[in-house]
Amino acid sequence: MIRCLIIDDEPFARKIILEYCKYLPQLQVLGECSNALEARKTLQEQAADIIFLDIHMPVMDGFGFLKTLPHPPQVIFTTAYKEYAANAFDVNACDYLIKPFTLERFIIAIDKATKQLEPTVGAGNSPVPDYFFLKTDGRIHKLFFNEVLYAEANGNYTKIVTTGQQLMPKMPFSDYEELLPATQFARVHRSFIINLSKIRVIEGNTVHLDKYQIPIGSNYRESLLKILKLTT
Repeated sequence: MIRCLIIDDEPFARKIILEYCKYLPQLQVLGECSNALEARKTLQEQAADIIFLDIHMPVMDGFGFLKTLPHPPQVIFTTAYKEYAANAFDVNACDYLIKPFTLERFIIAIDKATKQLEPTVGAGNSPVPDYFFLKTDGRIHKLFFNEVLYAEANGNYTKIVTTGQQLMPKMPFSDYEELLPATQFARVHRSFIINLSKIRVIEGNTVHLDKYQIPIGSNYRESLLKILKLTT
């Protein structure tokens, strides 16, 4: 699944993009935002692979918004103004759609973004690994993503619970989160990140992973349900 976020101050424009997304089953719309501040909050809570970004918006324009993102996703500009196309590609935009654009043109833009998201192999590149390394207690541990159950913030440390061990590296929780693939992990609480594939059951505001029970924060419940496609 490719996670998308729609950012546009015009409700009708957002509706058109949302309708187009429904034609492509690989797209998962995380939400709709009417301004850059809403979009920043959403992206802090959940990762997106593609954003559909308008340029002229209240509070902050699209270009200003991009400057606030340390690691922006693939960007498809959707705007009524032709004159900013050169500026858009200067900031490494994937595509630039002029309103009103057709479904055909939309699909072409998605194909471009999808190609950019694919891991490349050959010519000095390697496939994206399914593991990562952590240093703690004077040892370096190799962990496979599918072995990790959850992680918990613990001051300057991060507690990592896997199917076979628990580790406590000295690293900020946000740094650990950046190591994880957004398609497999999600933050469900300000202090907890879980492996989505390890969910056994969700009961109330609790996620059951194996023998562990993880709380769901009120600010994260809706985004989790969207990721699991349990809301429309």
